[in-house]
Amino acid sequence: MSSLTGKLEATTEIEASAKMFHQMLLHKPHHVSNASPNMLEHATNITVSGAKRVPSSAGLIFLPKTAKEIVESVDSENITLRVIEGDILEEFKSSVVKCKATPFANGKGCVVQWVLEYEKLKEDIARPETTLAMLLEVAKDMGAHLTKP
Repeated sequence: MSSLTGKLEATTEIEASAKMFHQMLLHKPHHVSNASPNMLEHATNITVSGAKRVPSSAGLIFLPKTAKEIVESVDSENITLRVIEGDILEEFKSSVVKCKATPFANGKGCVVQWVLEYEKLKEDIARPETTLAMLLEVAKDMGAHLTKP
C-alpha cells in the first residue's frame, strides 16, 4: 500500500436498531442533519432511482467541509458511499466511506462500524482522523435521535 493510500476504522455502540439506523441514513438523510446539527449542516436525498425511494446520491455538508456522495452499494447491513464532489477532494484523490450496523444478539441496539478508505493527493496531507471521529459522533447522535421518546 502506498503512503498516499490508507484505511481508518472505528466502531461505536448505539441504542437504536441497525434497521432504524440504515433507514435513516439511506432514506431520510435530512433527519441525519437534524439529529446531528453540530456535525452536519445539511443532508439531502438528491436523486431518487426508479419507483423505489433508494438514493443514488446524497449531498452532505460536514462542518466545515462539504462532500457530495453517491451510494455505491447497499445490502442488509452495509452501505458504501463514494465522495464525488466537494472540499474533501481538494486534499484527497478518492474517499470511500463504508458503514455497517450489526444488531446486538438481544435485539436492543447495534454496533456501528465506519471504515474510511482514502487516497491523499500529497504526502503532507494528514490522515482523515477528524472525519472518522465526526462519523462516530454522527452515529451516536443518530442513535440518540432514533430512540428519544
